[in-house]
Amino acid sequence: MKLVTYRKSVDRAASLGVISGNLIIDVQALGVSCGVTLPNTMLGLIDEGRPGLAALQKLLDDAGDVPPIGTSVDARNVKILAPIPRPRKGVFGIGLNYVEHLAEAAKVNIVPKDLPTEPPLFIKPETCIIGPGEAIHHDSSLTQQLDWEVELAAIIGTNARRVSKETAMDYVFGYSVMIDVSARDNMRFKQWGFSKGMDTYGPFGPCIVTADEIPDPHKLDLWLSVNGVEKQRGNTRDMLFKIDHLIWDLSKYMTLEAGDIIATGTPAGVGVGREPQEFLKPGDRIDCGVESVGTLSHPVIDITPQS
Repeated sequence: MKLVTYRKSVDRAASLGVISGNLIIDVQALGVSCGVTLPNTMLGLIDEGRPGLAALQKLLDDAGDVPPIGTSVDARNVKILAPIPRPRKGVFGIGLNYVEHLAEAAKVNIVPKDLPTEPPLFIKPETCIIGPGEAIHHDSSLTQQLDWEVELAAIIGTNARRVSKETAMDYVFGYSVMIDVSARDNMRFKQWGFSKGMDTYGPFGPCIVTADEIPDPHKLDLWLSVNGVEKQRGNTRDMLFKIDHLIWDLSKYMTLEAGDIIATGTPAGVGVGREPQEFLKPGDRIDCGVESVGTLSHPVIDITPQS
């Protein structure tokens, strides 16, 4: 199923919904109509694990093509938010996970030329997350090299600590789309935290597609365009470290909790690797997508302080 976090109006609290054609079925309202208690947040549903998903799926199957009265709304009449508006631990970002992207980054001396033997890790704080359509901030007093990276995001469904590669995929709840916005000229001591962690640098959504809908996440096309001109196109089959490897590796060092997000890396075509180099500026628009998951579209706006 495709799950969203949405708001019916600016004065309403966020709700959990399921996309069904042109409708969004409100999960909690569906439960109430059937005498079943269901969560009203994405993290709440993830915390319930497979039994919670199974209970929701049964109610959806029983409802068929006509949801109970009062449980659905036209998707065009709501505001779609980031699926998890405030992750518990931010985002686990994986760098240099596509060989061609590593080559373009090494060409401009951002990273060494050698292939990594372990996944490079950085953390994007939870405050960087924005939902579909929200603006990416450009502050020219902080960066002149604002760049783009489209990525498949994997969402953890069950706490994972020292799991095996063979069982790692059992811990995935679902998948979403993320743009890893990066200020290339804002690295400190060769660390990526400031470059990738600023507010609005984590566009995320529009939904989470549950893992059962995507039996093989390693054969999905992903793409990104700026102002209608395609800049990136790749396929997740080209990941250097597959998702099972990432979960196995990360869980050796730290507990991955239900709802944690892993941004799995980007293919070639980022601005810093192009000839000549290209960077985002106010007035630009990014459009991107991952096959079978969804698309995102975001404007870039100027927030440079006035002197």
